[in-house]
Amino acid sequence: MLTAIWWIGVFIIWEAMIGYPITLIILDKILKREESQKDKNFEPTVTLMIVVHNEEKVIKEKLENAIHINYPKDKIEFLITSDYSTDNTNMIVDEFIKKHPEYRMKLYKTENHYGKTNAQNEAQKLVESEILVMTDANSMLGKDTVKEIVSSFADKSIAYVSGQLEFVNPDINMTTASEGFYWKIDLKCRDIESRIQTITAGNGAIYAVRNKEYIEVDPIECHDSVFPLLYALDGKRAIYNKNAVAYEKAGEVDLDEFKRKVRMNRSILKKIIPDIRIFNIKKSKWFTYFYFGHRTCRYLLWFSHATVLAVNLILAKKSNFWKVMLTLQTFFYGIGAIGWFFKSEIKMIKIVAYYCMTVSAQWKGVLNCICGRSKAIWDKSESMR
Repeated sequence: MLTAIWWIGVFIIWEAMIGYPITLIILDKILKREESQKDKNFEPTVTLMIVVHNEEKVIKEKLENAIHINYPKDKIEFLITSDYSTDNTNMIVDEFIKKHPEYRMKLYKTENHYGKTNAQNEAQKLVESEILVMTDANSMLGKDTVKEIVSSFADKSIAYVSGQLEFVNPDINMTTASEGFYWKIDLKCRDIESRIQTITAGNGAIYAVRNKEYIEVDPIECHDSVFPLLYALDGKRAIYNKNAVAYEKAGEVDLDEFKRKVRMNRSILKKIIPDIRIFNIKKSKWFTYFYFGHRTCRYLLWFSHATVLAVNLILAKKSNFWKVMLTLQTFFYGIGAIGWFFKSEIKMIKIVAYYCMTVSAQWKGVLNCICGRSKAIWDKSESMR
């Protein structure tokens, strides 16, 4: 029984980090699906929503970036949604609006600080445009990003489109360099998922939905993890458009990146199997495998690593095989600790350290869930501004 448990744990780790990307690439070569047809002449009305909370450092640059995007001025409006900002953010936005009356721009202020998703839920009620594009204050958009992301909605089956996030400082430190490495693999998986059927997650830097199909969700959730799931369960498609680019700084302080990972896992226990309908292969089709490999297995990394180590400790006296396995695990975690605490410049050590940090952040997220400390609000990473 213990041996079986150990191998199941190993399989989950393998599938999450290596097996799933490999099988997805093979599947892509077999099915040879093309990208969804885009129509660059498709120009519906658009609202660009920018959710902010105390973003006085970057909000003016963000607004300048927004008004210079390439989209017909009479078909786009800008909705800055302030989640109870207490610094100079609201004043800066008001002044910007007054100086640029030629743009349809307005500021919506929430009465309480309940987090990004709650602010989006409130502000969406004011939107009348066909397409709602959402972005963060510290994410700068490419000039054609909005036009590109909107072009995907020419396909009526598509309800959600996630753009591509590119880091502008990929080699600053251990976390930024490694985040870029893992991010490339993740984007490759999303690209294939998108072409075959539907993605399992997007990113908060740049994404869009049909306004009439916006779903109001619990403020503890993030759109980038819950929207693709909900649309897939409803038989709609969520896709990845790699040409709709947003640029952002990765966390330049290792602890900032750890905190960001913890925030991403604030509802991790619910996400392992959020809805049993996922495993209805007849209806979900490829999404069943996509979610299992890309989400369920990844959300179980914290449990799998602990289980594999614990079982190995019990079985270490049984044979040399188990002694070797325990030695390899100890060596792996030791390398991770060295990379984190001593800031090694060796690339492989950085990657191992980043991976161990990610699993540790999952554990922190799990403990927060169990102890009731998960919350919809968080302290932003200043090094990403």
